[in-house]
Amino acid sequence: MTTTQTRTLAVPGVDLVYDVRGPLPPADGRPVLLMIGQPMTAEGFEALAAHFTDRTVVTYDPRGLGRSIRTDGRSDHTPQQQAADLHLLIGALDAGPVDVFASSGGAVTGLELVAAYPGDVGTLVAHEPPINAVLPDGAGAERAQAACFDAYQANGTGAGMAAFVAMTSWQGEFTEDYFAQPTPDPAMFGMSAEDDGTRDDPLLSKSSQAITDYHPDTGRLTAAPTRIVVAVGEESAGTYTARTAAGLADLLGQRATVFPSHHGGFLDGRFGYAGKPEEFAARLREVLATD
Repeated sequence: MTTTQTRTLAVPGVDLVYDVRGPLPPADGRPVLLMIGQPMTAEGFEALAAHFTDRTVVTYDPRGLGRSIRTDGRSDHTPQQQAADLHLLIGALDAGPVDVFASSGGAVTGLELVAAYPGDVGTLVAHEPPINAVLPDGAGAERAQAACFDAYQANGTGAGMAAFVAMTSWQGEFTEDYFAQPTPDPAMFGMSAEDDGTRDDPLLSKSSQAITDYHPDTGRLTAAPTRIVVAVGEESAGTYTARTAAGLADLLGQRATVFPSHHGGFLDGRFGYAGKPEEFAARLREVLATD
């Protein structure tokens, strides 16, 4: 069994908590495999990391999430700040360049990491990054997200999450047919409609809006020595993040690489969003091994 070591890196404005599975530097010379998400913390990658016991795997809690308590007085989550944090973390590992599997908002951070610090990453697998700018209906996506925020502000987490699920499961562009739908009922998705009064959820509030508002710098991304693989789940077809993955891939002159399952395909059942972690890990291993 691989031993997990939990470490803390003090950087300006936050103590970043990260977990190392395996030796540093890696015993076999292969790059460290860094797994990142947003707003997902390290625990979300436990099922996937369990299938890479032959590699040194690093996961972390992003600034202001989970165990990484911030001291900068801010509550926003930007790709630029998170990429700067990861640059310092990779430096502390003293084992770069690393390979990166990046999920959802973490994939946006991964793109900014490559653009800003191109020497840090050998291969980036960017799995379904939610970027409005790569969609033909980007304005519609922004409007749909605003409706999620409004539902959250008006009626709390259950209402906000119901609107978010309705948005992310919608097939195709956000047309007037989408906006003509009745307001989603949390009970439709097995959620409580009770409002606990909090409004600081990193997914439903505007604290992470900089992620979906991100504009990829195509010039810097294509000039970087990093191999970028845009990934999409086979069960995600037609949904918001599948379309953003396809749009980003097209922007970078490639086709999105298909992975098993859906947006959370690497998760097990502990988070109520079970995918196919074993099959997902096999595909990731295959992609990372390809030159």
